[in-house]
Amino acid sequence: MLQELRVENLLLIEHAQLRLAPALNVLTGETGAGKTVLAHALDLLLGGRARAGIVRPGAGEAYVEGVFDLTPHLAEQLPPELAERLLSDAEEVVLARRVGADGRTRAYVNGRSAAVSDLRDLGGALLAFYGQHEHRKLTLAAAQLEILDGLCGADQEQRLRACAAAFARTRDLQARLAELHELSAQRERELDLLEFELAEIDALAPDEAEHERLLGARERLRRLDALRAAAAAGVDAFAPESGEGSDGVRAGTMALLAGALQRIQALAGVDPALDALAERLNALLLESEDLAGELRDYGERAGTSEVDGSERLCEEGSLEALEERLAALERLARKHGGSIRGVLEFAVQARARREALAGAEVALARTGEQLLGAEAALQEHVLALREARQSAAARFAVAVREQLAELAMAEASFEVRVHERAAGPSGGDAVEFVIAPNPGVPAAPLREVASGGELSRVMLAIMSVANASGGRATLVFDEVDAGIGGQTARAVGARLRALGESRQVLCITHLPQIASLGDRHFSIVKDTSVEPTRATVVQLAEPEVVSELVRMLGADSDDTTARRHARGLRRAA
Repeated sequence: MLQELRVENLLLIEHAQLRLAPALNVLTGETGAGKTVLAHALDLLLGGRARAGIVRPGAGEAYVEGVFDLTPHLAEQLPPELAERLLSDAEEVVLARRVGADGRTRAYVNGRSAAVSDLRDLGGALLAFYGQHEHRKLTLAAAQLEILDGLCGADQEQRLRACAAAFARTRDLQARLAELHELSAQRERELDLLEFELAEIDALAPDEAEHERLLGARERLRRLDALRAAAAAGVDAFAPESGEGSDGVRAGTMALLAGALQRIQALAGVDPALDALAERLNALLLESEDLAGELRDYGERAGTSEVDGSERLCEEGSLEALEERLAALERLARKHGGSIRGVLEFAVQARARREALAGAEVALARTGEQLLGAEAALQEHVLALREARQSAAARFAVAVREQLAELAMAEASFEVRVHERAAGPSGGDAVEFVIAPNPGVPAAPLREVASGGELSRVMLAIMSVANASGGRATLVFDEVDAGIGGQTARAVGARLRALGESRQVLCITHLPQIASLGDRHFSIVKDTSVEPTRATVVQLAEPEVVSELVRMLGADSDDTTARRHARGLRRAA
């Protein structure tokens, strides 16, 4: 039950606080006074979308809060993840919503921040809202199916989940089977191409390290003469074979070092400092002899495997062979990613694809068998849902006809037709509400034959039945009386009053026949003398209720006949 509703800075309402009765509550007011503002406030508590411009001009934010009784029965209907957030001994739950002037919203549950979806889940168990145009939704097949499913017992939700899972499984297998059929059609052609490409790669056996090594070897072979000449020049500098020395031989670096060492060693023992330098000079001479020998060996062996680390380079015409090897590797790289690494990655993918193609026939047969099993399971769920719906449809039609009789439509016929259709997540049924409002009129779908006033009464009848066993959520009707009047309006009011005997009802109405039946009456009044215009909500005492009924009858406040009529409406209640 909704104990209290607070609204601040929402459109015309600056501040409003409603303490509701446990039975039938009515809200009335002049056209344009802002009755639907309260309907919008309740929609915000249910997690509805905040429209632009709903914050009262000059205010920073709008605030809506609802305090609900949390009975054990309602607590059982809450989603487990939300129930865990409430204290085990909680007797009430407070839903709140703030909407900033910039359009940003924040939601709260018992004073703690929450997601808007939490309000939607909690509010759905605490409050059922039927707006001015809610009856139009009754003409939609999806809405009719949802209503019927709600009457199929507690197990129907589990049946729906199982059917949705089976349908999703079937769709996945159908997609997989189509993919495998396509794969099978192109299998042989693609296998031939993969075998050719892998054979080409395996024949060359590309390797990133080898490729880098061959590039270096090619550069050395291309400049082999220059390398040998450089080594020879070094040898000649150390130990020339001919020159212009005093003995007819040109002195090289080694000869000069040997002569210098000989002269210094002739003075050995005279000065320790010079002796130390002699030792260093001797080491330099030895290093020069080693270096000259290595340069000579390099010049003789350049271009052989001992230097380049490749047996290929020992053969006659090795540069030509190396160039051919590199050209073959680079052709392969251009085909598969532009690098040797790309070639190797392609080979891995190609082998995996070859294995997939090779196993396509086996996978095709296996998936076909799985699909048959999934379709059989889906059909079982479809039949279980259909059986429950057909059973509930007959009971539902009888109950709605009884309700219509109380709403001045005693001659109307009403039935629920369940038709087969292609299986989907919600089963394989299409539901159609069929009505004949008057005798002699052929029955037809609700969307085709019912007038506005008839739709309002049909909605009330359907919702009365649908909510009879659906917990004790507060029912809110926003001008459900549209399109009716006279005795029909009185009958609708009586039905709302009867609903209020077992649960809380809030009705926003413009008809005195309905308003007169309220256990608690609220009126919304617009004050245009202030800027911006302000609307206030007040709870009416009995004399004020009569005055409001007089206004609703379209009479002046001092019209004694209208006042007498208003008192008569109240006494009849």
